Amino acid sequence: MAACPGWHDGRMSLLSPRHDAARPDEAGAAGRLLVVDVADGGRDDPAFEAELQRLTASVVAAAEALGLVVDRVAAAQAGDDELGRRLAAADAVVLTGGEDVDPSTYGGDVAEPHGGQTFPDADRAQIALVRAAVAARTPLVGICRGMQLVNVALGGDLVQHLDGHVAADVDDSMVDHVVSVADDSSLAGVLGATTLDVRSSHHQAVARPGRGLRVVAWAADGTAEAMEHEEAPLWCVQWHPEDAGSRGTVLTDLLVAARDAARADRVRAPRA
Repeated sequence: MAACPGWHDGRMSLLSPRHDAARPDEAGAAGRLLVVDVADGGRDDPAFEAELQRLTASVVAAAEALGLVVDRVAAAQAGDDELGRRLAAADAVVLTGGEDVDPSTYGGDVAEPHGGQTFPDADRAQIALVRAAVAARTPLVGICRGMQLVNVALGGDLVQHLDGHVAADVDDSMVDHVVSVADDSSLAGVLGATTLDVRSSHHQAVARPGRGLRVVAWAADGTAEAMEHEEAPLWCVQWHPEDAGSRGTVLTDLLVAARDAARADRVRAPRA
């Protein structure tokens, strides 16, 4: 079943209208944000498609409100080379939510009975993108499945099924709960808080953290709720700050952190 939100699978069209990779003179001081979805089409559940459209549209709107030029792309259709080209033109990256990560990418059980639809080609393309972004120190934000994908890309693995993290309401799969953030984490500084009321919907989670990653927030049951990198400007959350019912400014805080990290990098090493 789907990693987030809910246990649904669906089909979406997230490239209309498309924001093509911006030229340097178009991006302005705020910068260019690459928003990477899983796929454009090929899903089975229209309700999940619609939910993903709403969530990604919220990310795009928040980024544009900050003056960022958004390039929105689906990994399944773009492939490795195209994602690499778009990454090279970006100042920061957001990986959005979606389906389960292909269990074969982290040594999981491909026959897990609760497993849902996967997009293996998209996973491989996103894994390559994450590794390239970390190597280049391109700021990266992962949301829900995006956090899980980042962990797998850097050698970690996942809990393949959790109970209690998806609401039974078919019209709203989000669960409201509290997360605790490590007070010595970069994320706590970004968000300005160590306790947050959040909304999440997922049946998988980070198990063993990947190379350079540190779990820095937890749900009451111990589920990993956020990660950051020891060296790279990378922050991931398991919950959905982009959901319409979310409280606070987490999404904006994460985008500002990524934007500011990119600005600092441009000061150190101006673009050609």
